Amino acid sequence: MIIVTGGTGFIGSQLVRALNQRGREDLLVADDFEDGRKLQNLAGCQVHDVVDRGWLLERLLSGRDLAEPVDAFFHQGARADTRDWNGSRMLQDNFEYSKAVLAWCSERGIPLIYASSASVYGGGREFGEEPRNEHPLNPYAWSKLLLDQLVRRRRPELRSQVVGLRYFNVYGPGESHKGDMASVAYKLYLQLQQGNRIELFEGSHEFGPGEQRRDFIHVSDCVAVNLWFLDHPEQSGIFNVGTGRAQTFNDVANAVVHHFGRGEIAYVPFPPGLRDAYQSYTQADVRALRKAGYENPFLDVEEGVSRYLRWLDAR
Repeated sequence: MIIVTGGTGFIGSQLVRALNQRGREDLLVADDFEDGRKLQNLAGCQVHDVVDRGWLLERLLSGRDLAEPVDAFFHQGARADTRDWNGSRMLQDNFEYSKAVLAWCSERGIPLIYASSASVYGGGREFGEEPRNEHPLNPYAWSKLLLDQLVRRRRPELRSQVVGLRYFNVYGPGESHKGDMASVAYKLYLQLQQGNRIELFEGSHEFGPGEQRRDFIHVSDCVAVNLWFLDHPEQSGIFNVGTGRAQTFNDVANAVVHHFGRGEIAYVPFPPGLRDAYQSYTQADVRALRKAGYENPFLDVEEGVSRYLRWLDAR
C-alpha cells in the first residue's frame, strides 16, 4: 500500500492519478475534507481507502501499524495559505503533523517523500538547497523549513529514504479549489472568461509592472519528480523542484491572452501588507536534482500554460 496525504489536493490528487496509471490502486488517501470540493479531484481515480487526516495522525502518534504493509509514504498535505499569520496553527498543522509522519516512517524503514517549498528562500536571490540561502518570510515558510532542518539533523540515523521536495510556483490541473492560493495562470484564465481585462501587480523590488519573475512549473513535472524518487530509493536529500528558469508574470499573462486571442493587461497596487512579504524573484537551482540523476526536461511557461488552458477548456 502507498499512503498519500493531501491526496485530494492539488499535487496529491495528480500523484494519485499517476500512480493509478502505473497500476497502483492500493492507495490510502488522507486529507482534510472540510472543503468537500477537493473530492472532485479524485474523479476517475481508484483508491483503497480515503480517511480524514486526523484519523491518520492518531494512528501515527499511537505507534500502531496499519492493516496493510506500506511500501511508500507521499506526504503532500499541508495548510498552504502563505497569508495565514497564525503561527501556532501553521506549526501544529504542518510541522507537528510532519514530525509524526517522519518518526513513523523512520521507525519502520518506509520511504518518505514529502512536500517542502521554495518559500523557505524568502526574498533572497540564491536558491541552492543550503542553510545560508534560507530566509522565510511567513509562518507557512517557517513550517516547511523546520521540517527540512529536522531531516538534516536526523539524516545519519534515518533507516530509509527521506526526500524533501521544494516546489516552486506550481500550476496545472487540480487547483480550482485553492481560491486565492491558486496559480496566476488559473486566475487570469478566469478573468478573461468573465471579461477582456486581466490584472497583474504593479512594479516592485526593482522590477517593472508584471516583470517580477518566478520559476513556474507544471504540476505534471512535479509528479514526475515524485515518481522518479519512488523508483530510486537509494536517493535521499532535499531537492528543488522547478524548471531552473525564471519567467515573468507578463509571460504567463501573454500566454493566457494568446490562448483566448484577446485581452488587455492592467497593473494594480499590492494589497496592504503583501509587498514586504512578496517573493519578487525565484529561480530553482536544479543542479542537485540533476546530479541525483533526474534527466527529464521541464515544460516552459508557453507550452505548460497552453497545455493547462486547453485542459480547462475541455472541462
